[in-house]
Amino acid sequence: MQVGSRTQSVPAQRTSIEGLLTVGVEEEFVLVEASTGHLANRAREVLTGADRYEVDLQPEIAQYQVESASGICTDMTTLRDELAVARRALIERAARHDARLAATGTPVLGLTMPTPLTDSPRYHRMAQEMGALTNDLAICGCHVHIGLPDDESKIFVSNHLRPWLPTLLALGANSPYWLDGDTGYASWRYVVWNRWPTSGPPPHFDSAAEYHAAREEIVASGAAMDAGMLYWDVRLSARHPTLELRVSDVAPTVEEAVLMAALVRAIASTALSSGVAPAPIPPHLLKVAMWRAARDGLEGFGIDPVTGAPTPAPTIAASLLRWVRPALEFAGDYEMVSEGLDRLLLDGTGAARQRRAFARRGRLDDVVGFLVAQTTPA
Repeated sequence: MQVGSRTQSVPAQRTSIEGLLTVGVEEEFVLVEASTGHLANRAREVLTGADRYEVDLQPEIAQYQVESASGICTDMTTLRDELAVARRALIERAARHDARLAATGTPVLGLTMPTPLTDSPRYHRMAQEMGALTNDLAICGCHVHIGLPDDESKIFVSNHLRPWLPTLLALGANSPYWLDGDTGYASWRYVVWNRWPTSGPPPHFDSAAEYHAAREEIVASGAAMDAGMLYWDVRLSARHPTLELRVSDVAPTVEEAVLMAALVRAIASTALSSGVAPAPIPPHLLKVAMWRAARDGLEGFGIDPVTGAPTPAPTIAASLLRWVRPALEFAGDYEMVSEGLDRLLLDGTGAARQRRAFARRGRLDDVVGFLVAQTTPA
C-alpha cells in the first residue's frame, strides 16, 4: 500500500489475552412465507420467547426482518459456532409460524412499499424525519465488529479499510433481485442503502477529533438523528467499543460470514502492525469503485486501489490476501480464508449463485427455495 504525505498518529495494537483482536458479527435476515416465498411480517411472533435460546436475537426496522449478533470472539471456530446456533434458533422459531429464514441482501419476491415498520418510537421517528427513504428498507447486511482500545486506533484502521471496501463489497455481494426482477447488479442492497445521506464510504480522517467533529456536524444538520444513524460503510460503533464494517450484504452461509470477519480482522491487524498511514484514496475514485463492485461483484472488474485502473476483481482479492497473509497466519486463519476465497472464485458469490438457481427453470420461487436451503447451517 502506498504511504501518503498526511500525518496520523500510529496507535498501539489492541490484543486480547491470546494476542488477537476481538471480533463479533451481526447478521440480518428476511422472513418469507413457507408456502409462497413472499415476505412474512412475523418478526414479533418469531422473536417472542426467543430469549430461551441464549443467543442474541433482535427485531430490525421491518416487520419481516430479524437479526442475530454473536458474542465477543477471538477465534473463528467460536464465531462460526455462535452464528450457526443463532441461525438454527431463528429457523426453528420461524418454522413454528409457517415462515422460513432467508439470508439475502434484498428479498426476491413480495416486496411491499412502504415498509411495514416494527412498532418502535425510533423507527417511527425515522420515517417522519426521512420520509420516503424508509419506504423500501427490505435490505439485509452483515456487520463485522473489531475490538480496538481507543478511537484513534479505530480511525487509523478505518483509513486502511477504505481502499478495500469495494473488494469486500464484491466478495459479499448477495442481492441481485428486487421487485421480482433482476437488477443487473450483484449488490442492489448497496445501491438502495446509498440513497441515505449518511451512507457510503467514510471520509479519510486524520484524527478521532476530526471524526467526532464531522459526526456532530452531520447530526446538527438533521441528516442523522444521532450517532447511531451515521451509516458509513465503516464507522465507530455507537453502542460498542468497536470499529464496525457495514459494507457487505448478509452472507449466504455461516462460512462466508466467518470468511468476511477473518478478512476484516486481518486488515485491522495488518494496518496496526504496519505503523504507516495509507494514502487517502480520492473520493471520486472510491465512489466509482464502490459502484463497480456493487454492479459486477467478484465476477467482473474492480478498480485497483493503488493504480486506479480497471482490474479483474479476483486479481484485487488476491492482492488483499497477499497483504494480510502474515496476520491470517498468526491467527491460524490463512488456510480457511484461502480456501474460502477459492470456493468463491469457483462457485461464485451469493449473487451469482442466486442467478444460477433462477436459470435452471426461470422461476424466482426457485431462488427463494435455494436461499432458504443455503441459509441453514450444515
